[in-house]
Amino acid sequence: MTRPEILVLGSVNRDLIVHAPRLPLPGETLRGQRFGSCLGGKGANQAVAASRLGAHVALAARVGLLENGAAMVAQLAGEGVDTRAVVQPADEVPGVALIVVGAEDAENQIVTVAGSNGTLPLAQVEALELTGLRWLIAQQELPLQSIARAFERARAAGVRTLLNAAPYRPGCESLLPLVDLLVVNALEAQALITTLGGSAAEPEVLAQSLRAMGPAAVLVSLGADGLCWVDDQGTRRVPARRVKAVDTVGAGDTLVGALVTALAEGQPIEKALAFAQAAAALAVSRPGVQDAMPRRAEVEQLLTQT
Repeated sequence: MTRPEILVLGSVNRDLIVHAPRLPLPGETLRGQRFGSCLGGKGANQAVAASRLGAHVALAARVGLLENGAAMVAQLAGEGVDTRAVVQPADEVPGVALIVVGAEDAENQIVTVAGSNGTLPLAQVEALELTGLRWLIAQQELPLQSIARAFERARAAGVRTLLNAAPYRPGCESLLPLVDLLVVNALEAQALITTLGGSAAEPEVLAQSLRAMGPAAVLVSLGADGLCWVDDQGTRRVPARRVKAVDTVGAGDTLVGALVTALAEGQPIEKALAFAQAAAALAVSRPGVQDAMPRRAEVEQLLTQT
C-alpha cells in the first residue's frame, strides 16, 4: 500500500437525508420529496474527496461497529482511503447526521449526534503514524483536546496542519496557534471573530483578523460569492464558477479535500484555489454528498472551460 501523504483526523457518520420543497420553519411539518441514507461525516467526506482526486490519503477515526459500522469502514476502503488508523469499538454506535435539503435554493439544515466520534481518545492520537505525511487535516466533530494534541505532534514532526473549523464550537479558538491553514465559511469566520471580541466585517477583514491569531493562511468560503484567501503575500478573491446548485451538502468538504490535494502536489496557490473551486462547483451541481464528489478528470476538464 502506498504511504499516505495526507492524514485526515475526523468524523464518520451515517447521513440520513430528506429532500423537501424548502427548509421547514420552527414547529412546521413539511411533506418531503424523497429520503436517502449514505456514508458521511466531515472526516470521511474530506478523505473521499481527496482520494477521488488522486491523493494518497489515510483516515484516522473511531467508528462503532453497532448499526452497521463495519460496512461504513469497508465503503471508505473501497474509495481508496487507507483505513488502518480507524479504530472500531464493538460496543459503540457510529455518528449520525440528520439533514434536510430545500429544493428552493439547495440550502440545508444539519443536526449531528457524535456517537463514537465523540469518544476518540488521546491514546489513539498518540499512536498515529506521521512519518512521510505532508498534511494533517482535522475538523471539529471530534474532541477538541484530541485535535490539539494531533496538531502538536504534527508540528513537531514537520507536518503542515489544516483546520476546517466546522461546525463552530466554543473553545476552538485555542487551536489557531497550531494551524498552518484555516478553512472556514463566512458564518464560522464571524463566529470565531465574535468569540475573540471582534464584530461583523467584510470577508477580507475577517480573514486578516483570523490570520493574526496564528494561522499562516486563511481561506473563507463564500458560497456563490467565491473564496477569500489571505496569507503573507496579501489577499486574493476567487470568484465562484456559475453553476446550477442542486445540493450544497458536502460542498465545503469537497473544497477542503481538493485544496489539500493540490497543495500536497505542490501546485501554486492560484492553481490550487482554482482546482478546489472547480471541484466544489461540480459537487453542488448534482445531488448527494460523496456520490456528488468529482473525479480528477472531471475537474481538469472543467478547468479547461472558460
